[in-house]
Amino acid sequence: MSKRKGVSAEEKRTRMLQIFYEKKEFFQLKELEKIAPKEKGIIAQAVKDVVQSLVDDGLVDTDKIGTSVYFWAFPSKAKHTRKRKLDDLTTRIDESRKKLKKVQASLETAKDGREDTKERSEVLESISKLKLEEEKLVKEIQKYQDSDPEVLEQMQKQTQIAKDAINRWTDNIFAIKSWCKNKFFIEESALDKQFGIDPEMDYVN
Repeated sequence: MSKRKGVSAEEKRTRMLQIFYEKKEFFQLKELEKIAPKEKGIIAQAVKDVVQSLVDDGLVDTDKIGTSVYFWAFPSKAKHTRKRKLDDLTTRIDESRKKLKKVQASLETAKDGREDTKERSEVLESISKLKLEEEKLVKEIQKYQDSDPEVLEQMQKQTQIAKDAINRWTDNIFAIKSWCKNKFFIEESALDKQFGIDPEMDYVN
């Protein structure tokens, strides 16, 4: 049996936000360290870093009351935070593209009737840096799109549809196995081996 693939950093952030959005409560870190592994498959040791990254990005609020530190997040605020961030990133991308266009124009001018020059090399280097900056900003936008409450809600619906489909097929397989056992008096283990069915197959909760 193949090893289960680890959960990516972005997926951990998405699942952690789901906890806040679904429960709409205030949590201490130790509470999240108990809830996250059970409900979202985030190991307890990773919870602190995941929550801090969401706090740093303004997607989760935090405050200290007495000696306790509480964390919370609501979809409405996240939506506004995400929109501000997306607007900012979009503006930066537009500026980057304008600079890139200007630099490319300079490059064309520098190429006319000239061999490789220091100026041309500097222009090429500027183009390379601007392209990297644009790629970075596009990835940053994608990160905030993944944190969109509407996207999370759609993902939850799709996940439930997938679970229902899996359970229907699981039910069908169990029914067929039961029919074969009763009709042909075949051991369940033999059926599993013959048709490549995992003996530990069960319904998805």
